[in-house]
Amino acid sequence: MNSPSSSSAAPGTVPPAPASPVPTPAPVRHAFALWMIAVAAGAFETVLAVSEMAADGSGSAGEIGVGLTIRLTVFTAAWWCAVRMRQGHGWARLALTLGLGIGGTASMVAEPLGRLADGVSVGALLSDVGALDLAFAVSRTLHVLAVLTAVTLMFLPAANAYFATARRSRASAAALSAER
Repeated sequence: MNSPSSSSAAPGTVPPAPASPVPTPAPVRHAFALWMIAVAAGAFETVLAVSEMAADGSGSAGEIGVGLTIRLTVFTAAWWCAVRMRQGHGWARLALTLGLGIGGTASMVAEPLGRLADGVSVGALLSDVGALDLAFAVSRTLHVLAVLTAVTLMFLPAANAYFATARRSRASAAALSAER
């Protein structure tokens, strides 16, 4: 009879880990898709902002380059964290929630809310809206909704159970590997 730590691998070798020891539940899969939508929306907004800056000369090449570098870094980190979150890593769920769910959303809504708080009416904000502004507003709305919905989905009961099970599975695999 095989013990729980025995395997069919050759002595001295470690068998490959299963590709996905815990099935990913729908809320986590949907949250991942929404994070990808948020990254795409952010990239689209970046293209719009750079196009506007280039067209009206409001940003130097250096300023645009620094902005693009920062955004590319954020988009890459968001994508990487979303991939790790989908794999059941709780730290990635937390990083997405704190970094982009709270910090990122605050940065996206601060300017328009600040203008409203300064007494600018919604009508005044909308009076000079052009096609570029409308495209940006639609993208930004989709972006914020995707982020807020993704954060919510990542903390539903099925997602919480998934992260807990994935953590236990990794701990068991590490303990099993340490025994060898």
